[in-house]
Formats: sequence, C-alpha cells, structure tokens
Amino acid sequence: MRKERLYAVVTASMLAMGLVFSGCGNKSDSTNASTEAQETTQTAAADEKTDTGEEEEENYNTGDAKLDKVRNEDGIGEKELLVISFGTSFNDSRRLTIGAIEDAMEKAFPDYSVRRGFTANIIIDHVQKRDGIRIDDVDDALKRAVSNNVKTLVIQPTHLMHGIEYDELVEKVSGYADAFDKVVISEPLLTSDDDFKRVEKAVVDWTKEYDDGKTAIVFMGHGTEHESNVVYSKMQDMLKNDGYSNYFIGTVEATPSLDDVRALVKAGGYKRVVLEPLMVVAGDHANNDMAGEDPDSWASIFKNDGYEVEVLLRGLGENEAIRQIYTDHAKTAIDGIK
Repeated sequence: MRKERLYAVVTASMLAMGLVFSGCGNKSDSTNASTEAQETTQTAAADEKTDTGEEEEENYNTGDAKLDKVRNEDGIGEKELLVISFGTSFNDSRRLTIGAIEDAMEKAFPDYSVRRGFTANIIIDHVQKRDGIRIDDVDDALKRAVSNNVKTLVIQPTHLMHGIEYDELVEKVSGYADAFDKVVISEPLLTSDDDFKRVEKAVVDWTKEYDDGKTAIVFMGHGTEHESNVVYSKMQDMLKNDGYSNYFIGTVEATPSLDDVRALVKAGGYKRVVLEPLMVVAGDHANNDMAGEDPDSWASIFKNDGYEVEVLLRGLGENEAIRQIYTDHAKTAIDGIK
C-alpha cells in the first residue's frame, strides 16, 4: 500500500518535528527545482557577495584547500546527515567554521554519514577553478544520496535564519521527497527565543575580554530584504535589554545600517571599536567589507571617525557554543523521525 506523503512545515512553537517529507520509498528520478528558483539562487549568491571571487587573480591567500574535508564521498549508507551551507571560498575559514560544524555533527551522530552541500554555485565553481577541488551543490548532494540508496536523510542548514536561502532549500528538497523513506529539514541558527538567548550568551562570552566600558563591540551581519531581517533588530534589542549597552549589530545589505551603528557608538562616547562578523564564516564580507583597507570598509570608516579599531576575523562557526546549537537542532530533527 502506497504511503501517504506528508508535507509538514512546523513553526517555531513545534520545533521538535522539524520540516518532514515522508516519501513512498521509490528511488525514481527526482524532480529538479524550477529554473526560476535556480536563477534566483544564483542571483542571490552574486548579490550577497560572500566570496564571489570575481577577480581573475586573487592577491591574498585564503589557506590550503587540501586541509578541508569536502565530504562528497559515496558509500553513505542508509542514514545521511547533509549539512547545507551558503559556502565560502576562504579555505581556512571554511575548514574552521563549516568544517567544524560538520565535525561536531559527525561526533554527535555516529549512526549518520555526514556530507556537505553548498547553495552558492558561484563559490563552488571558483574553488574548483582555483584549487581543483569540487564541492557538491544541493542538487549534486541530493543526487548522491539517491544513488547511494539513502533511506533517511536529515538536512541541517547552517543558515542564520529562515530567509531566502532556507526557503529555496525547502523548495528544492521537496522535489526529492519520493526518493527517500524519510526526509527532515532542521532549523537554522536563530529560530526560537531560546536560540536567541544562547547566541547572545555565546557572542558575549566570546568577547568579554574587550568589555572594559570604553569599547564598542560591533557585529557585522549580512542583512536581507526578506522579512527575516528582523532577527538583527531582535538580537540588538535583547542585548540592550540585558544590559549589554556597548554591543551593537549592523548589516551590510539592510538595517540596522553602518550609519545607524556609528550614531549609537558616537552617542556612547566610546574610545575603541572591536569589529566581528555575525556570520557563520569569515569570508569576503568579513575580510573586505569589514576589515579591508579600502576607505569604505567598516574598519576604515571607524578609524576615520577617530576610534582605535581592532578586528576579529572569525566566523560564528568557530564558536563551540554556536556549533552546539546547530547540533541540538539536528538532534531535535532526528528525534522527531524515530
């Protein structure tokens, strides 16, 4: 008897169930996402400017790509945990952030084979051209799971929020629902109120050595036109209400803007500014828009404003407490399908 397919999107108040697709178990050819969705993803990748590698020759060293595990092996087994990230072409950061999250998943869930997928094909192509290393995109990763006869597929996104990238991931995975017995998509980093509290504690603990009353600690987020951009103002309000009045969050592409943050820092009378990305990786935005030497980088602008500036080039994925949140989300998703 054919099993009834279930498409259940679970809200933040029902996190324990995740997003579950229950298929008929038929390993037939899966339906690809629409051309329009693919074009939207590619456009978003270019617009997000997270490591586009548009220059023919890079004049900086991003680290040894061979130290990173691409996790695109076959021989997966019946259970796979697919970690989906936007991606970065900064090799060291990729290994220390996305790679560290994947390592944490592998340790926490030994019954699952951990594999990698990136949503940004422009990054995948750049890494392959520059380093000769191929990273699976989402379609490649899903097709690999199908060809390896995976029965239970758990997908853990490393996205910050339920934004455009997450929505496109859900749409693409839905086309493969019939290829597996069970598919569950876990939650991004900032989903529940508890997630926000844990992220707040993680970043505050991470920067407490700079909290001397004279220093403004400024985090750079990406920002999005999606309604999920509210996560930045929510985190800012939480920091303020919890007494961390010298912590500020700005975004590159949306609000709060850099100018919004500059006004708050000036009003606070601070002498020094510490800059750090509120992003999983320390990629193009962190290295160039935040820490770059160009006059329009955040570091240059704050220096021009008269502040002593220190830059912390580390992505959130390097933080053990952040990795634990992702791991807990994956556990909730896995527990929901037992």
